[in-house]
Amino acid sequence: MTYEYRPARIVSLCPSLTETLFALGLDAEVVGRTAYCGHPADFTGRVAAVGEPKQVEIQKVLALRPDLVIADKEENRQEDVEALTEAVPVYVVDVTSYEKALRLVEDLGMLVGRSSRAAALVEEISAGFARLPRGTPHSVAYLVWKEPLMVVGQGTYIHSVLGRCGFTNACASLPGRYPKVTIDELRACAPEVVLLASEPFPFSDAHIEDLAPQLPDSQLWLVDGEMFGWYGSRMVQAADYLAGFCAELESSLGSTS
Repeated sequence: MTYEYRPARIVSLCPSLTETLFALGLDAEVVGRTAYCGHPADFTGRVAAVGEPKQVEIQKVLALRPDLVIADKEENRQEDVEALTEAVPVYVVDVTSYEKALRLVEDLGMLVGRSSRAAALVEEISAGFARLPRGTPHSVAYLVWKEPLMVVGQGTYIHSVLGRCGFTNACASLPGRYPKVTIDELRACAPEVVLLASEPFPFSDAHIEDLAPQLPDSQLWLVDGEMFGWYGSRMVQAADYLAGFCAELESSLGSTS
């Protein structure tokens, strides 16, 4: 996608993309976001909401007269993207790995005329992730949904992040990017650790109490889903979070071995 001028009115349909656009300095250019785009709160509160990522209100988007809509292949419905494409340029991202996440930041910078800021952001992210500890490759299952139980499979950004942490995805051999599993199937994957994310399903201590007796050979941990699952500018904070989490987990597993 090329422009004869920089986009001046941008609608973002994915929370991590919205946050990244503000990190690139597009405070005035972002005119629309979803109801789930809450970061950075000081800025998003002043921007019009256009529905939810899975249920975009097309007419609200068009009423903002955007010259660019930025969408995410995983977060947004194809029919919404196609409807918007009939009226306005739409840039759809598809981030399935750490490497693609870095490339996305660079591409966004070029797209919106913020290449230097994007390059600095990529450098900061790369330095942070380079400091992640490389300990024992523990077998990990990452839960994203409760009913039905859904785990992270291959071909996902989270799978790639687990690898960056030195973990082995216990569910990588299951078919699909987010396989549905029974508790017996999850147990058969034999994860040393089961991570219960705070989003998209808000797992809590109550879910650990429920699942622990059914997974007696696994440690269960609550984790910040944004730190594992949001790409873009959030990766700066994620690097520190992941480093701390990995060290804490290694200490816990070492004390029980």
